[in-house]
Amino acid sequence: MKITIWNEFIHENEYEAIHKIYPDGIHNCIKGFLQKEEDFSVRTATLDMPECGLSEEVLNDTDVLIWWAHCAHDKVPDKIAERVKKYVLQGMGFIPLHSAHLCKPLQLLLGTSLCLRWKHGDRELVKCISPSHPIAKGVAEGFALEHEEMYGEYFDIPKPDDVVFIGWFASGEVFRSGCTWSRGRGKIFYFQPGHEEYPIYYDSNIQRVIINAVRWAKPVNHLEKPYDCTEVK
Repeated sequence: MKITIWNEFIHENEYEAIHKIYPDGIHNCIKGFLQKEEDFSVRTATLDMPECGLSEEVLNDTDVLIWWAHCAHDKVPDKIAERVKKYVLQGMGFIPLHSAHLCKPLQLLLGTSLCLRWKHGDRELVKCISPSHPIAKGVAEGFALEHEEMYGEYFDIPKPDDVVFIGWFASGEVFRSGCTWSRGRGKIFYFQPGHEEYPIYYDSNIQRVIINAVRWAKPVNHLEKPYDCTEVK
């Protein structure tokens, strides 16, 4: 399975405290545990690369695209966002993480504002509310993140196909923290934990969720021609 991890790679270079947590970038941290899976082939791409590292050749060779972003959503050219959308509709899996809820490709695919409530620094209990879902396989029924950015409802998303996880924060806020959708032939999984100031992606449960999500989101082979979004009127 071919996986591309996309990251702005800005915070890790601008802030010493974040650099200490993710010295090689969030994308390489995620790559580190994904590439331990024998059937995964993993590459990374960042905002500063030509075509943001997401050329037609790269996306055509990607089964699942993982996307982390926060402060530079507007720096991604519309052309690249439309390209990602096209490949998702054709069957590429898409996994936006944390503040990638506002990334252009997800907005194009889901069609809502994706706005939410937020504040810094809270304890989160991540609860699995769909234990039979493939993304929940081997994940603790509930696990705590001692420090995480609070995301709260209302979360302006279309009705998910499944809500696999909810986040319950010490402040009393709750959030649909793990949601799935289908668009065209592609599968989408949004997962909320992952604020850059905290070592979230070193947590074994977080890693297991992402590994499971990649396997769940992989394209389904079809004999008929690829889905062409230009055919939709």
